[in-house]
Amino acid sequence: MYYKKIQMPREVHIGPNVLDAVGPICKDLRLFDEALVVSGEHTYDIAGRQAVEAMENADFGVDCITVADASLDSVKKVQDGIGNASVVLGVGGGKIIDVAKLASTNESVHFISVPTTASHDGIASPMASIKKDKGSVSMQAQSPIAVVADTEIIKNSPFKLLSSGCADIVSNYTAIRDWQLSHRLTNEYYSESAASLSEMTAKLILKSAESIKEGLEESARIVVKSLFSSGMAISIANSSRPASGSEHLFSHALDRIAKKPALHGEQCGVGCIMMMELQGGDWRFIQSALKAVKAPINAEGLGVDPEEIIEALMLAPKIRPDRYTILGERGLTREAAVNLATRTEVI
Repeated sequence: MYYKKIQMPREVHIGPNVLDAVGPICKDLRLFDEALVVSGEHTYDIAGRQAVEAMENADFGVDCITVADASLDSVKKVQDGIGNASVVLGVGGGKIIDVAKLASTNESVHFISVPTTASHDGIASPMASIKKDKGSVSMQAQSPIAVVADTEIIKNSPFKLLSSGCADIVSNYTAIRDWQLSHRLTNEYYSESAASLSEMTAKLILKSAESIKEGLEESARIVVKSLFSSGMAISIANSSRPASGSEHLFSHALDRIAKKPALHGEQCGVGCIMMMELQGGDWRFIQSALKAVKAPINAEGLGVDPEEIIEALMLAPKIRPDRYTILGERGLTREAAVNLATRTEVI
C-alpha cells in the first residue's frame, strides 16, 4: 500500500528580534546538547554570531561552519562537521539554507531554517538547489523542523532581495499551468490543494504589492509569510511542481549561460513573462505584477545580454528532461526564441 508523506515545519516564528529566542525554541522542540550553526562569511556577522550566542545562552554546545557556495563540496563540509549535533541551523540566504538543509538530511539530523533574506521559497520547502555541472539542480531534502525568521534582520537586507522573493512567488502562475499541462498530456500526478495554495500565494503577494517597501518590517513579514506558504505547497505535493515550471528551467539555463547571472527569483520572474505568452495567457499581467514589486522585466533589468536570453530559452528543456512543460521535449528553435523574447519585450 502506498502512503504519501508530507513534511512540514512543526513551528514557525516570524517577527522582529525572534532570533534571540532560537535557543528556547530548540528546547521546546526537545532538541538538546549540541548544535551546528551554518552561515556565510557575510551572514555570520549579520545573524550567525547572534544565533550562536542565543544557543549558548540556552546551554547548547555550539560549533559554527561557514560556507561560500551551494555546492556538493559545501554540503560534504557541513556533513563532516555535524558530529553529535542534534540540530543544524542554516543562518543566511538561500544558498546557506539549501546547503544546511541537504547536509542535515543526509546525516538524519533535524534542521532549522533561519533566513536573513526573503529572496526565494526554499526557506520552508523540502527541496534544495545545489550547484552541479555549471548550473543548479533541485535535490530532495527534508523540511525544516522550524522556521525562525527575524523580520528586523530581513528588513535591513537589500530591497533587491525582497523584490526577488516576490518575483519568485509571481512565477507560481506559470509553474501551475505547466503542471496542469503535464497532468493532461503525461498523466503526471497533480494536487489540486497544492496548486490552489501556490496560486493563492501569488495572488496575495500582488494584492500586497503596494505595501511592500524598502526598510519596513511589515514588508519583510508579508514576503516571508508568502514564501513560507509557497514552500508549504511544495511540501503538500512532495514536489517542486507547484512553484517550478518552464520559468525555472529558463532561470537554471541562464545560470549556466550568463557571464553574470541575476538573482534566482528575478530570472524566474522574467521567465514567467515569456512562458505565460507561450501558454496563451496574459503576459502583460505578469509584466505589470513584476513592475509592482519593483522586479526586473527584461534582459537589461537582469543585467544580461539579449543573446544569453535566447540561448537560455533554447537550452531550458534540456535542463530537466523528465519535467514536461510548455517548452515540450524539443524546445524552441532559435527563431521562435527570438520572436518570443521580442514580442514580450524581454529583449
